[in-house]
Amino acid sequence: MSTYVYGIAAADHPSLPDGMGGVGDPARTVRILKRGELAAIVSDAPEGLRPKRRDLLAHQNVLSEAAAGGPILPMRFGSLAPDDDAVTGVLEERADHYRERLVTLDGKVEYNIKASHDEEAVLHRVMAENPEVRTLAEANRKAGGGSYEEKLKLGEMVAAAVQSREAEDARELQRALESAADAVSVGPESTGWLANVSFLVARDTADTFLAAVEQLRKAHPHLDVRVNGPLPPYSFVEPGPSEPAGSQTAAAQG
Repeated sequence: MSTYVYGIAAADHPSLPDGMGGVGDPARTVRILKRGELAAIVSDAPEGLRPKRRDLLAHQNVLSEAAAGGPILPMRFGSLAPDDDAVTGVLEERADHYRERLVTLDGKVEYNIKASHDEEAVLHRVMAENPEVRTLAEANRKAGGGSYEEKLKLGEMVAAAVQSREAEDARELQRALESAADAVSVGPESTGWLANVSFLVARDTADTFLAAVEQLRKAHPHLDVRVNGPLPPYSFVEPGPSEPAGSQTAAAQG
């Protein structure tokens, strides 16, 4: 049977409550696998696991309980290993890396920031910033809307200007917030968002980071900025380009 991995901690990490349940229905019992100075928090993996609400919450609950006792490296939902021996083998192979990450992430949380444009506000900004677009739009208006070719040209110009503004706003968002964070991890592009960035923040300076987010919102009213956190530092189990790497080994399933 496959082994489901919730996270990695130090071997002397406080034990979880006896009989604590994890993912699956019925819930699989959470247990600890130790190897040297490290421990993996695991359970048996249910067949056909899918990211249903109940299992997502169970995964998060196990991590919350574990994090209350000290630093933990959280694995993302659905992290599987072939069996227990495979898990302890990775603990041994990557011991230096995991120990470094546990020290680095101690007392830190993740905030994920996503941003999109307020469509009406960004169109006003594009018009204000681009005389050529503004001139063509005014000419089309005076011509009763303009010809098909003129409308098409205007649409292409506006789309290009909005795309350029999206790229600039994504860079500005990261510049504005990275000084209030210890590390940055840029997430994959996703439809509907011009920025998807995670920030590693010391728990005791979270208020400073959130204040920087509010300042960003006020300075850029054409942006819709969404904050998700504090979260376990999923995006920082592996060191990113904005922080030094304590171990240059192969990537883990973070």
